[in-house]
Amino acid sequence: MATHEGTLPGRAEPIVSNLGLHPVLNSPVEGPWEEPYETIYIGMGCFWGSERIMWRLPGVKATAVGYMGGTTPNPTYEEVCTGGTGHAETVRVVFDPTEISAQEVLKAFWENHDPTTLDRQGNDVGTQYRSAIYFTNESQEAAAIGTREAFQKVLDEHGKGTITTEIASAKEAGEFYLAERYHQAYLHHIPNGYCNHGPNGMSCPIGIV
Repeated sequence: MATHEGTLPGRAEPIVSNLGLHPVLNSPVEGPWEEPYETIYIGMGCFWGSERIMWRLPGVKATAVGYMGGTTPNPTYEEVCTGGTGHAETVRVVFDPTEISAQEVLKAFWENHDPTTLDRQGNDVGTQYRSAIYFTNESQEAAAIGTREAFQKVLDEHGKGTITTEIASAKEAGEFYLAERYHQAYLHHIPNGYCNHGPNGMSCPIGIV
C-alpha cells in the first residue's frame, strides 16, 4: 500500500523505458545488477541534486530518478507537481554493501538536505518534495531508524527542529516509477542546472548506529 493517496488516474504504460547505461556510472539504469548489490530509495526534495549526491558516493553502482510513495500509476512530472499523485521525487540507489554500507549512504542523505521541514526543501514546497527513506530489507530499516535517531541528537545539540522524514518499506511505499528521460542524471547533462542541495553543516555519526 502506498504511503500517500493520489487522486489522478495515471496510465497503464510506463512513461519512459530503455534508458540504457548511466552516463556517469556506466551501469544499466534499469538493471539487472550484480549480487550482492542492494537497492534503497531516498527522497531529499528535488531529485536532480539528490541523484548527483548519490552517484558521487564510492560503492554506489547505479542511480535513477523517479516517483514513489503515491498511488497514481505511471505518473508524469507535471502530474506529480500538482500533488495529486501522492508521490515523492525519489532517487533509486543501487549500491554494493561490500564497498559502502547503508549507514554510509544514509549519512550522505541526512547531511545534504533539511529533514526537519515538512514537505519542503528551500523554495520547493509540496508533498512531492518530502524527505523520505524507503528501505528494501531489515538491515536498511535498522540503518534508517538508527541514523535518524543519531542525527536527531545532533540536531537537538544545535537547536534545530524535529526530523519529519518518512521511513517506510519499499513494499509499503508502492512501485517506483521512472521519471522522464530528461530528468535522468540531469546535473551531469546540465552541470549548472538548478540544485538546492549541499552540506547542511552537521555530521551524522554512524559509528554508534
